[in-house]
Amino acid sequence: MIAKPINESIKDIAEPRKDSLGLPEPTRARLEKAGIDLSNGYPYRPARPLYLQDVFNIRNEEREHVEAGARADKSKKALLSAATKVTDLTTHIGTEIEGLQLKDLTPQQKDELGLLIAERSVVFFRNQDISPQQQKELGEWYGEIEIHPQVPQVPGIEGVTVIWPALQATENPANFRRPGGASRWHTDLVHERQPAGVTHLHNDTVPPTGGDTLWASGYAAYEKLSPDFRKIIDGKRAVYRSAHPYLDRNEPTAGPKFIERIHPLVRVHPATGWKALWVNRAMTDRIVGLDKDESDVILGYLFDVFEKNVDIQVRFKWTPGTSALWDNRITIHNASWDYGGRHPRHGTRVTSLAEKPFFDPSAPTRREALGLLGDDEKVVEQEAVEG
Repeated sequence: MIAKPINESIKDIAEPRKDSLGLPEPTRARLEKAGIDLSNGYPYRPARPLYLQDVFNIRNEEREHVEAGARADKSKKALLSAATKVTDLTTHIGTEIEGLQLKDLTPQQKDELGLLIAERSVVFFRNQDISPQQQKELGEWYGEIEIHPQVPQVPGIEGVTVIWPALQATENPANFRRPGGASRWHTDLVHERQPAGVTHLHNDTVPPTGGDTLWASGYAAYEKLSPDFRKIIDGKRAVYRSAHPYLDRNEPTAGPKFIERIHPLVRVHPATGWKALWVNRAMTDRIVGLDKDESDVILGYLFDVFEKNVDIQVRFKWTPGTSALWDNRITIHNASWDYGGRHPRHGTRVTSLAEKPFFDPSAPTRREALGLLGDDEKVVEQEAVEG
């Protein structure tokens, strides 16, 4: 979610918010079934932190991360054999699974789902009967749950954030020319010391037309680059910034600033061992060690590789009660606002934090690992290796 700048009206205490928008009926039914207390309003709005240093230090220590997909059976037979249908939506990204309820997965199936997400980038499950509590429990299997310091949350369940465009529009109105919000290519929480791994978005209410979400593959974006160009960016690091700005306690009159952290441009996924391009237009600010003009040219090209190659993207049409689980380490995403806010949309999201991003020069690309390179590609790759 991409936020507007903070201003002097920010409050330093949390206040209950009465439900003035009117919850969509499918949302209300789901929340009430889950026993969510709506008597003090919905959603819960945490206090908005004022100072950059306070937010920077929320998770500013290295934490152990156990990668569920890395311990999974590579065949994923426990998961896939239990499904009634498994459909790859495109060649490079996106798989839909039918006949399973996420809330009922066994530990082995959860591990295998983690590996499938790592391989296919985003996995979809329709007709899910899952409560916010069960959604959080599943998220905890994949890592520490991110508790955002200011994003609206489901009352009483820390770490289950609310995705409700009508609510966001009360603070940052959207329109056809400037849809705002998540309607830009981005990846969540890149400013964290250990950024996001798996995100699970469950949409209980969706527009009858439009409102699709798009994902693009970081594996395939990296593979689109020539071997010699990969050498230019391999091992390079970039500055990644937060969606929300805050005041610098040491320079409060300088105006809002974004949290910044440095991570590799190309990272390796711990479950697959494959290299992926890891940049996004909204929150990758500059390449370390390059002049601004040089950095802008390279980043602009990398953004375009992600965004303009439609063959490495998947566009998903939501239906009510659908869950999408994607890996932020190997994707960027974009929520289409083509329904113009004329219909309600509501979902709950849980994001599991992962490892500190790392690069391994010896790691293969996805196509190399799966033996998908054509003869012409093999020649080019070998020539690049030989210099």
